[in-house]
Amino acid sequence: MHSLWIIGAGLAFAAMGVCIKLAAEQEIPLGQVVFYRCFVSLVLIYVYLRVRGVALRTSNWKAHVSRSSSGVISMVTLFAAIGLLPLATAITLQYTSPLFIALVLILTRREQPRAANIVTLIVGFAGVALLLRPNITGSLWFGAALALVSAMSAAVSVLNMRILGELREPSGRTVFYFSLFSTVVLAPWFFATDPFSTSAVADLSLLIGVGTFATAGQLMITLAYQRGQTLLSANLGYTQVVFASVFGIFIWHDVLSLTSWLAIAIIVASGIGATLSMRAR
Repeated sequence: MHSLWIIGAGLAFAAMGVCIKLAAEQEIPLGQVVFYRCFVSLVLIYVYLRVRGVALRTSNWKAHVSRSSSGVISMVTLFAAIGLLPLATAITLQYTSPLFIALVLILTRREQPRAANIVTLIVGFAGVALLLRPNITGSLWFGAALALVSAMSAAVSVLNMRILGELREPSGRTVFYFSLFSTVVLAPWFFATDPFSTSAVADLSLLIGVGTFATAGQLMITLAYQRGQTLLSANLGYTQVVFASVFGIFIWHDVLSLTSWLAIAIIVASGIGATLSMRAR
């Protein structure tokens, strides 16, 4: 049952992506977007933990720093990619993280990989090539590269979240320390953008929306991965691709070709296959 929280997380993160893309269209500096995402999350999660009576003290600092470091890299690169690419394309590329997890496991384990592992990886990355080749040109390649870097970092972050779950860290505390870490790390970038000179009410509403949706999504995804079935959570996580595609169609009138839809289907299927294969191992 806990794994079903991942569907709500997918919807919340897709809504966050909408706010990020709208902020990019209004030329709000990326440093402000990522800072508000973390600061608003920090405030909200702190209130949540106080209400629930969850203690902030932890002895698992190393695990939190590892999870937070990879999470910050994944977050910043994804936000930048969303501003450059169609929403569905950016989210789909970021969701290649199960392929990178499988690749890392194949490279780090001593035993020979199964044929299913190799086939899944080949098919998955072929889907990435199919999605990029006819649709990504010029400067958009930079956005695609950022989305793939985000996927690699997200793979590390997911593994670290699972470790924190095994250490019995409450999901709310995990989100709190990520928000605290990222707020402190990103603060110099935020102040370098001269954030108090031209802030408008509309801009602030978007920035607060980014942080609010991110907090809700992160609470749900952390709960799903820490307490639910990892396999089911990973597979249901692909609902974010569906939500992002719907938002892109209705808000920006994105028109995806048949080839693009086929590529998205291949990437999702290979990601599920990689997760199934890892679970079987």
